[in-house]
Amino acid sequence: MSDRNGFPNLSSMPSGLKPNWFIGIGAVLVLLGIFAFFDAVLTTLASVVFIGFLLIMTGIAYFAQAFAHRSVPGARFWIMALMGFCYVLGGFLLIQEPATGSLFLTAFLAGSLIASGIMRALWAFGQRDTPNWWTLVLSAVVALLTGIFIFVTLPWSGLWLIGTFIAIELIFGGMSVFSFGLALKNKGK
Repeated sequence: MSDRNGFPNLSSMPSGLKPNWFIGIGAVLVLLGIFAFFDAVLTTLASVVFIGFLLIMTGIAYFAQAFAHRSVPGARFWIMALMGFCYVLGGFLLIQEPATGSLFLTAFLAGSLIASGIMRALWAFGQRDTPNWWTLVLSAVVALLTGIFIFVTLPWSGLWLIGTFIAIELIFGGMSVFSFGLALKNKGK
């Protein structure tokens, strides 16, 4: 059930939600976001190491899959084993060199944004007869300029960008959870 603005109606929320939990979790997320923002380099490096561990776990899962089905016709044992090896190798490389890994991930992000901006622009110009097609062009320009900005600030941006994005997400996510908890608490009064 939604109100006239399309937002969930709090009166239709399930009972048993504990507002103080939302408020507490939101506050913790905001504090973590502030910490991450003030030490974006450490946050970037820690997240790259974490991604490395995730890649290793994924590689181990591929190895397990390959060996579990090695006798099944058409299972392609060597392809699964090779994928597992590549994941494990990538994970170890990220853990061994998190600064280089963050630079690589940031360069990949920049390239993806540039490619996305170009593709959106081509798509937008094909939609010129559609009302508000300029919003597609605006979206393309923002993606393209963001990608270019990130790319021209490499290698420096490779150390802080991922951590800054994580900090922003933590702060805004925390504020939304906190405000949701306050709304639940006010509803209960």
